[in-house]
Amino acid sequence: MRSADVLTDAFGRIREVVHEAVDGLGEDDLVYRVDPGANSIAWLVWHLTRVQDDHVADVAGTEQVWTAHGWYERFGLPIEESATGYGDRPVDVAVVRAPAELLTGYYDAVHDHAVRFVRKLDDSDLERIVDIRWDPPVTLGVRLVSVLSDDLQHAGQAAYLRGLIERMR
Repeated sequence: MRSADVLTDAFGRIREVVHEAVDGLGEDDLVYRVDPGANSIAWLVWHLTRVQDDHVADVAGTEQVWTAHGWYERFGLPIEESATGYGDRPVDVAVVRAPAELLTGYYDAVHDHAVRFVRKLDDSDLERIVDIRWDPPVTLGVRLVSVLSDDLQHAGQAAYLRGLIERMR
């Protein structure tokens, strides 16, 4: 098994959790927050998708799916085009509203882009330095694992919220 196969499998697991957390929920459930300072499923999925899109596009040398394929316009959120959710305050979380189909549609498009990129990688590609702002500099392998880790955490949070919502019914 090559590293590309492991990465492809890992990105696929995120996709599974995202769909399990989102599919079949209405917009009111997707924006539910356990308190005013908490994140919603909609925000969590939007944010994890934006991070994956931003980081993979950067290391792949491509434009983000968000802008290249019109997702920014489709979402119509009152946010900057470059926003990814990092540093968002509760008021920022509240503006992320979208139906399930839009959230998973954008996620699936970003997932497809990420998988196309990682499938082409050779093991030696993972040693390429992609960010010199850190000490030690960040390699492609470390950046991809960072994306996977962050995305799985947020997908798990979204799945937990879905469970809470379903128990409250």
